[in-house]
Amino acid sequence: MRKLLYLFFSMAIVAALTTYAMWAADRPAGHYLSDLRIKLALDQGTRADRGNLLGIQPELFPTDYQSPERLHRKLAAYFQQAQDQGLLNEKTVVVLPENVGTWLMISGEKDELYQASTVTEAMNWLAASNPLLFARAWLSAKGSDRLNDAHLRMKSTAMAKDYQALFGGLAKEFGVTLVAGSIVLPEPSIRDGQLKSGSGALYNSSVVFGRDGVPLGQPQRQMHPVFDQREVIEGADKHLIGVVDTPAGRLGVLIGSDSWYPDNYRRLDAQGAQLVAVPAQVFGQDAWNQPWRGYKGSSTPKSVSLKPGEVSEGEAWRRLTLTAQPPSSRAIAGVSVFLRGQFWNTSGAGQSFISSNGQQFADGEARGARMLNIWL
Repeated sequence: MRKLLYLFFSMAIVAALTTYAMWAADRPAGHYLSDLRIKLALDQGTRADRGNLLGIQPELFPTDYQSPERLHRKLAAYFQQAQDQGLLNEKTVVVLPENVGTWLMISGEKDELYQASTVTEAMNWLAASNPLLFARAWLSAKGSDRLNDAHLRMKSTAMAKDYQALFGGLAKEFGVTLVAGSIVLPEPSIRDGQLKSGSGALYNSSVVFGRDGVPLGQPQRQMHPVFDQREVIEGADKHLIGVVDTPAGRLGVLIGSDSWYPDNYRRLDAQGAQLVAVPAQVFGQDAWNQPWRGYKGSSTPKSVSLKPGEVSEGEAWRRLTLTAQPPSSRAIAGVSVFLRGQFWNTSGAGQSFISSNGQQFADGEARGARMLNIWL
């Protein structure tokens, strides 16, 4: 009798594991529709032969990341509409928002993940449907928040490959220089022209792709992650800030809150930066209009007099981002582009803006995809 019970339970366990393995391996084809419309919200300056700085603020959702091909279809539709309006040329620099590449972590997943009601639930499905990848990532996690570290780390090799193929492909397809927002990867680097992930700490990094689709320089790592990221994202050495040459001029990239630090603009000035791109994000219902919370875990620079709560989050971004505000920055133009959309129970709240000659021009619309252009 005991042998029969053992046999019964063994067969039940094998059946359960087989069913789970079949479920985890099944990846249904995407079938969700997405809005491909985008509006030209701002068009500043006079068209000339010096090129232009074009911020594309997409409106994205988890289902847009079902596959790199789906995401390409949506972003390429935005680029095509920009091209149809005469906004793309060989000297155009296009800027995408922060973490537009990070969500490649959910590519190729099961319907249950995209249909989740919260980010936590979605990440649980991510781990459940990739048990071996998650277990390996958990063992090699570096941050104090091992769970979120593992979620970001578990598919990093595929994410790096997809990021370069997608965004390098868009740059080549439309013949532009592309600041490809940012992506969180462990120890990212460019080796032999290819973006590779390492095995160390996680960094929020941006890659600039040239008109031929090849990366320009090394990934620019974020130096000042905000407080709620610091348990997972490592801050980069401030001396590693770099500038790359583009057909429109020398370009520097400051990710998110890195744009709040005056010293960063001085480092860019010292390298002759003429353009500054700021891929950014602000998440939370109506967070853009809520009181600014300050430097969120980092010490406030001595030259900054702004105090937490004095202004709204949005007003703080516009005051602290010093592009084209001499003598704070000698750049001729800058653009800050925010990630918009709904990721389960969390929504993007930032409103993109451009600046030149000490003036800022903002898009006040709270919904929908937007383009912001400035002629140089």
